[in-house]
Amino acid sequence: MSGAEDDVKMPLMEHLTELRTRLLYSFAGFIIAFVVCFYFWKPVLDVITAPLERACIAQGKPCPVIYTSLIEPFFTQVKIGAFAALCITFPLIAAQIYKFLAPGLYKNERMALVPFLIATPIMFAVGATFLYFVLLPMALHFFVGYQQYANIELMPKIGEYIDLVMKLVFAFGLCFELPVILTLLAKVGIVSSQGLRDKRRYAIIIVTVVAAIFTPPDAISMISLAVPMIGLYEISIWLAKGVEKKRAEEEAAAATEGGTEVTPAS
Repeated sequence: MSGAEDDVKMPLMEHLTELRTRLLYSFAGFIIAFVVCFYFWKPVLDVITAPLERACIAQGKPCPVIYTSLIEPFFTQVKIGAFAALCITFPLIAAQIYKFLAPGLYKNERMALVPFLIATPIMFAVGATFLYFVLLPMALHFFVGYQQYANIELMPKIGEYIDLVMKLVFAFGLCFELPVILTLLAKVGIVSSQGLRDKRRYAIIIVTVVAAIFTPPDAISMISLAVPMIGLYEISIWLAKGVEKKRAEEEAAAATEGGTEVTPAS
């Protein structure tokens, strides 16, 4: 296969025009979502700060969220609006990328790419949800607990807290993309299920290091991230095996059709 299924040559200007159209759609969707999220930033802020408030209440200590710069609340509002808008419009942006690439792909390649486009935001959301409901409360409980062991009071700055949560959301969202990435690599033949099995011990070491970097310095938090990631790695092995099995069946079917083809008599 040397080109796309339709194999229609497009001038460079048409490619650039198509790219501009897709970028405009993505940018327009992001701006609309940003305006809405910027206006309704307070409910989003309440959701983000809720785990911190619960951790403080559990410790029996007041924990006012403060700001020390006059412009900090405004830029915090901008960050929250942009962060929420990006999460909301990611499916739209992914769809625009797909529409730009689709004309250059064969039909079977387009069909194979769709599940990955659907799975990417879903797995990112699963990672962010896992962080919010499992790891973030444990981490905040750990850090807030220092107030009980020393004569200090926690008064977190709103900007720093929002930056921390946003970094953790992106980190955990990307970590939970592991099955999607490995399955896609298996789809294009870069990795294999057997290779993933052989590299399992190295994967466990890497996962442990990643968990130690992105979690508080306690064993429970580290295990809470390491165990799901190891489970996702094992799922990736089975998904890669399924991809290889399907590829083998398609190749066998193609070989059978080619072998039974009847050549007309001249």
